[in-house]
Amino acid sequence: MTQFEDKVVLITGGRSGIGAACADTFATAGATVITAQRQKDKNFEYIEVDFLDSSAPKKIIETIIEKHGRLDVLINNAGMMIEGTVLESSEEDWASTIQVNLTAPFLLIKHAMPHLIKSTGSIVNIGSIEGLGSNPRHPAYCASKAGLHGLTRAVAIDHSPDGVRCNAVAPGWIDTDLNVAFIESLGDPDEFRERIGSIHPVGRTGKPEEIASLVKWLASDEASFVTGQI
Repeated sequence: MTQFEDKVVLITGGRSGIGAACADTFATAGATVITAQRQKDKNFEYIEVDFLDSSAPKKIIETIIEKHGRLDVLINNAGMMIEGTVLESSEEDWASTIQVNLTAPFLLIKHAMPHLIKSTGSIVNIGSIEGLGSNPRHPAYCASKAGLHGLTRAVAIDHSPDGVRCNAVAPGWIDTDLNVAFIESLGDPDEFRERIGSIHPVGRTGKPEEIASLVKWLASDEASFVTGQI
């Protein structure tokens, strides 16, 4: 497939998990893929950044435009989670989570928008089921993802007249390397797998590739009437 041939796609946190699956999916569809995260990416062109640095988003966009001259798809996938109730969480925990999960996507969208308008591009934010509900001891994470969902709708309303669509995906439990390692570290991983799978309507946890397929569709012309959706 060459659905995204001649398109430039930026994926934050694209080295592992959902981000890596997105990178593979878009590359298979013909896109030029750039990932951005703290680690080097052995599979794709990458920009090594720390999203706790508020100057990082602008530098990423400038680097891509300088090298490729365009940006067609922005996928805000990078994120972090610090567990703890509001009593257990420090202000630093809160600020770091909001910075990486919400402020960095805002700044990336802000600096990417002029270029996305030129290319009639698309934005897909990776939210979370926890932006709609909540698991225990995740106040900062839940707030950041709920905020990202709200940002998605606001950007869609403001920039649909410019030809830029903005949507979000809110995954449930996905079998990323991190989650699989966590399950395997438990006393009875099979029991936990069965329990965590049972909370999903299809009776199992999801695969990164399944999220990537939806992200690709939302970014494609096949979803040209879809914007502001979670």
